[in-house]
Amino acid sequence: MTLFRVERTVPLPPEEVWRRLTDWPAHGRQVPLTRTIVLTPGPNGTGTRFTARTGLGRLAFDDPMEIVHWEPPTGDRPGVFHLEKSGRVVQGWARVEVTATGAGGSRVLWTEDLSVRGVPAAFDGLLASAGRLIFGRALNGLLRDR
Repeated sequence: MTLFRVERTVPLPPEEVWRRLTDWPAHGRQVPLTRTIVLTPGPNGTGTRFTARTGLGRLAFDDPMEIVHWEPPTGDRPGVFHLEKSGRVVQGWARVEVTATGAGGSRVLWTEDLSVRGVPAAFDGLLASAGRLIFGRALNGLLRDR
């Protein structure tokens, strides 16, 4: 398993950051050659399932995920969701925390621990760097001023 973290601070309130981060189809629009399909009816919460499909044609794979912990931000309490990845290619988990920073802003901490089938442990550093790059760009896109 490869552990990595991505952190961002933005001038958006926690509720808006949470809304953007839990718009699952929007995640797919931030990662090239990926689309996200929500498998359960809303609203989002524990038990929500979705799949990120990445690639083209026969060279694509599914990354199925399920929310196993769900606490939206309220008042002074940070928001946290935890998801489990259970695919044939990608397995692991992600934990996302949204905390108010004062002056109406928010801090996002995305922590992910994943393994990719067929990738030996010798490549964990490269996989962590790629994860930080991909998820960092996705966070930037999701949190960008609109």
